[in-house]
Amino acid sequence: MSHGSGGLLRTVTAATTAAAVTRAARRAAGALVAPTDPRWARANHRGATLSLLEGPAVATGLVAGALVGARGARTAAACTVAAAGGAVFGLVDDLTEDRSRSRKGLRGHLGALARGELTTGGLKVLGIGATSLAAAALLPDRTAAGRLGRLVDVGVSGALVAVTANLLNLLDLRPGRALKAAGLAGLPMLPGPAGPVAGAVVGAVGAALPDDLAEQDMLGDGGANALGALLGVGAVVATRRPGRLVLLAAGLGLTLASERVSFTEVIARTPVLREIDAWGRR
Repeated sequence: MSHGSGGLLRTVTAATTAAAVTRAARRAAGALVAPTDPRWARANHRGATLSLLEGPAVATGLVAGALVGARGARTAAACTVAAAGGAVFGLVDDLTEDRSRSRKGLRGHLGALARGELTTGGLKVLGIGATSLAAAALLPDRTAAGRLGRLVDVGVSGALVAVTANLLNLLDLRPGRALKAAGLAGLPMLPGPAGPVAGAVVGAVGAALPDDLAEQDMLGDGGANALGALLGVGAVVATRRPGRLVLLAAGLGLTLASERVSFTEVIARTPVLREIDAWGRR
């Protein structure tokens, strides 16, 4: 459903702002952090050393794009809370995780929590869960189902935002993969009511993709979780409860499957996915 020239202008403004701010934030971060600072360096799958500064830059661009483009103060606030929550708790995991004792996967972190051990990954699960619910509660109420219906909608929407944040992070294993997935997921939302939110996602993706593909930068948890969380907000804005339930079920299914199946292996065995995944890399 098209929302006319006003909606198009908001979407374009969100996309261009997100792209410009992402690039500016990355340059500023590079000027402030020494290239040799080990806290912001990680080895990728090939052993190449990449910078994590892309993550905070993308998160900053996402927030800026959503703030200038979102329809209404409540939607702008929801976008800010979701993206900032994903960025902050993701960065905590990026910068403070004890890799000698790290727990892998959602099951590992939840298992540690059940034993009374709070890992950085467990803190991220709790933190992003809380900020996702807060973002869902901030979004304008589009139901007329009373208080109980509103609570159900907030729960479903918050879960969708959190699951999307985690799912995109699971894809951040190869150069450009998570960014491409976010961009492709955002494109169909551009013409509809979620256009400005999706525009912020697509703009930040376009700004960050070249250095990510060139294996200079990587999103890290902070960038991937922020990108996925804002994409989740876009999905909530774009759909009604039945659509959100379908998307949530699909996201949960993929998350559970990731505990047993390697997405990288599935992509490698699927010609179309393999070509998309490899596009633009060295």
